[in-house]
Formats: sequence, C-alpha cells, structure tokens
Amino acid sequence: MAKPRVNLFALLDRSNAGDKRLGDLDAAAKNTAKPEAAAYPSRIKGVDGQRIWFPTATTCTTITAPAFRLHLHTAPSAAAAAASLGRIPRHRRRHARLRCSASTSEMEASASTALYPVHRCKTIYLVRHAQGIHNVEGEKDHSAYMLPALLDAQLTPLGWSQVDCLREHVTKCGLAKKIELVIVSPLLRTMQTAVGVFGGGNYADGVSASPLMVEGAGHSGRPAISSLNCPPFLAVEACREHLGVHPCDKRSSITKYRTLFPAIDFSLIENDEDVLWVPDVREANESVAARGMKFIDWLWTREEKEIAIVSHSGFLFHTLKMYGKECHPTVAEELGKHFNNCELRSMVLVDRSMLGSDTPTCNFPGKVPAGLDLPSDVADKKHAENGQG
Repeated sequence: MAKPRVNLFALLDRSNAGDKRLGDLDAAAKNTAKPEAAAYPSRIKGVDGQRIWFPTATTCTTITAPAFRLHLHTAPSAAAAAASLGRIPRHRRRHARLRCSASTSEMEASASTALYPVHRCKTIYLVRHAQGIHNVEGEKDHSAYMLPALLDAQLTPLGWSQVDCLREHVTKCGLAKKIELVIVSPLLRTMQTAVGVFGGGNYADGVSASPLMVEGAGHSGRPAISSLNCPPFLAVEACREHLGVHPCDKRSSITKYRTLFPAIDFSLIENDEDVLWVPDVREANESVAARGMKFIDWLWTREEKEIAIVSHSGFLFHTLKMYGKECHPTVAEELGKHFNNCELRSMVLVDRSMLGSDTPTCNFPGKVPAGLDLPSDVADKKHAENGQG
C-alpha cells in the first residue's frame, strides 16, 4: 500500500523527544483485539459532496502521499525531560537557557519537530466504544462472533459503567465543553457510548428538544439522555468496524435508530438497511485503513475544530497503524496499539495541503495604523543590491 494522506506523530514531534505516554485527556479500560480479515468486495460505492465514499481493496493501492498529518497529544516522560536537561545542576534546571550561536554548524536544522498555523489544525478525540456483549462472548470463544444473537451488539452493564467513568473524566478535565461535534459510527454500541459520554445528561419530560437516546434503548435499562447543553451528534458510516461476516458488526435500520436516538443526525447515511455488510466476505485490513484515511480527509470539509469520534477497535487500529509508518519507531509503536474499551486518545490533525484553507480567525495583519517598518535584514539586502548595481 502506498503512503497515507495523513501521518500520526507525537504532538508535532516526529522524533522520540515526546516519549511514549498519552496526555491527560486519555482514559482507558479493558482491551479486546479484533481478528484478522480476508478481502472485501469492491461493491462498496462512493457518494459525493458532504458524503463519504468507501475505498475498496483496489482503490486503496492508489493512495497518494500525505496531504496532512495527524498528531498525537502526549506528555514528555521524566526520562525524556532529564535527557533534555543534560547535566545542568538540579537547582538551576528551572532557569536553563537555550544558547544561541551565529555558527550554522552548531545549530543544524532539525526535522524532528514541526510548526503549523493554527487555522490549518483540528483537534480530534478518538474513542473506542465501551464493552459490548460481543466482546464478552468473543473473548470466551472466538467463534461466538458468528452468533446471530449478537446482531448489532449492545453495551453490557460493565460497558455502561465504563461510559460513566469516561463521562466523569471528560467533564472534570474540561473536554466536554470544548467539543463542537461528535461523529459516531451508526451501530448500537457506539451510539450508546457516544451519547452516554458526551450527551446532555438525564432527559426531562416536557422539554421541547428531542432526546439523544430514549429510555431503555438497546436493552440498556438507562434513563433517557438529553440533547441539551451538548454538541451535535452526526452518524457516519465511514468509521464503522470491519464490514461483513460478523453479525455484531451489522447495523440495524436507520428507521429503528431514529426511534432510539431521535436527536442524532443520520442525514449522511443513504440507505435505510445495511447494504455494506455481507454475510460471506470480511472486509480486508487494507480496505479498512484506506477507508479510515478517506474519513480523515473528509473531516476537513467540517468547520468544527474540536471533534470527538466514537468508533471501533479494528477501524482505529488499522487506520492509526497506517499513519505511524513515517513516525519514529517509538511513536509508531504507540499508535499501533489496540484501543481499550472506552479509551480516549487526543490527536492534532494538521493540514499540509489546501484542504483546510480556512481564514485564520485569531491572526492580526499588523501595521495598523500604518508606518515605516522595514526589517534590518531586508534593508541590508536592499543596500547590498543597490551597491552592486
């Protein structure tokens, strides 16, 4: 497979300087890995405009060089910090200075870090759904993933406890107030997780706004969840789990979902029934990764800058693994780890093309009021040119 259009690095750190640990916004529970897959047919079709087209195993071989990058929020470890301080005495480390030199040989340019304009960046928060009934049965016996009874699997009671823990975390750290949009895979377990974590709390009767989730949706035994005081929710098929074979990865009809999750926006989904899932062919890992890259590209059609995405283990794993191929091995290893149930990882999405050519909102043009402001280095250059003329 060719290089991805998006790369993942540790918070603009393309070396190992950022070390390995996730930042304060990352929360974890128990991990459940997904099985490997076979090829997937080329019948998945594309749609135009604001909709997403699904690449197939044949199209994923034509992915171009990265158009923009995705960066992983991390916090430097004690070891990395100590290494950067060198042998500076402990009592002087807070006042360590960066020494400047006129010699280019003493200050070589480094490709280990990067600097990007803010208006070409988005922050995204990737979440894997909480524990589903298929995770429990599949860990006991892998063949259980084939059980028809696990069709569109819902969360377990433990899964809902994981949702409550992550909700408490994003509220305490302030993330809940920052997110402008929640994108969710249109399966029962992901939508239950999304509304439980990022929704507006318990729904009160008599409120004019539709609830995000009705009471007891998907055998949850949970009260209705309000759509007030929370970001909008958008269902997108492109961030679904591996397609095909496993009944737990087949969605229900959109008609049914609209009765269970009235305030989720399903307008980007074309077909009421699940036409992407087939019973006899499992989507290939390469196709999942290519679909993930197209999905990340599509995010630049959105105006929101802080976006939460609630998806699945296989989709997140194969997508991020592709982005880690141009990273330092330590960062690539970090990106290549499977998500735990209800784990959250924060990323910075960086546009290196014109996909995100929004006008900067915080920049100021300067020279207001206007005045003379010729820089000395430019003046020196002009003087030299005039002298040569």
